[in-house]
Amino acid sequence: MANLKEIRNRIASVSSTMQITSAMKMVSAAKLKKAQDAITAMRPYADKLTELLQGLSASIEGDAGSKFADDRTVNKVLVVAITSNRGLCGAFNTNILKQSTNLAENVYAGKQVDFVAIGKKANDFLEKRYNVIANHSGVFDDLTFDNVAEIAEGLMELFTKGTYDCIDIVYNKFKNAATQIIITEQFLPIVPIKGEENVSADYTFEPSKVEIIEQLIPKSLKTQLYKGIRDSFASEHGARMTAMHKATDNAKEMRDQLKLTYNKARQAAITNEILEIVGGAEALNN
Repeated sequence: MANLKEIRNRIASVSSTMQITSAMKMVSAAKLKKAQDAITAMRPYADKLTELLQGLSASIEGDAGSKFADDRTVNKVLVVAITSNRGLCGAFNTNILKQSTNLAENVYAGKQVDFVAIGKKANDFLEKRYNVIANHSGVFDDLTFDNVAEIAEGLMELFTKGTYDCIDIVYNKFKNAATQIIITEQFLPIVPIKGEENVSADYTFEPSKVEIIEQLIPKSLKTQLYKGIRDSFASEHGARMTAMHKATDNAKEMRDQLKLTYNKARQAAITNEILEIVGGAEALNN
């Protein structure tokens, strides 16, 4: 059994760790509320805009927007992996990295697969194994639509120039603080709604369909990427809050066990001292 000093040091260490994890949990809980409100507010708009774009995609053949719906033979793929800049959030980053690896080695096996990393964890992992053409980890320092729009414009340019035939986004979709859903979403080319008629018949375009599509497609794609990053941002804080909550509970349980061990060791030490005193007294009497 460890001596009393070692047990006291371990109790102090675990208590200190528990204070840190508890503080991190509260910080993540505060950030989660703001991030959750942001993604909840924009998700209906982003989903409706994407739905409208997919419905119109059947009508953009020959229009200015058709360059974004060019369905080519897929030989070169770009995967945008969205993780966090920091760890201590459970399997949040690991799940994204596993899915990214699966895309490169199984889904797109035999094809050229490159990556764009959004998040330091993605860049650190992927750059050792694959070709990472860009790292946008700094976007989380100032997460605004304009900053994400610049990234989306770069992706659109890579596709329209023919550098890549397909661009996918991999991110965590926020469901609640304890649950994140891994999403692999095709960014480009635009995927039309299957089995649906051309929805352009339901709309009157003013000033013209071409002009509207020219503005709608880039805006929709920028919004799609922004939604993915916002979803991931909210999921990160939810995952970290949950992970720190579990870590705090585990630390408390370990501390209680160590205190019990300490009390038992202390009682044993006191008992031994009493026995030694009694034995010494008897020896003197004899």
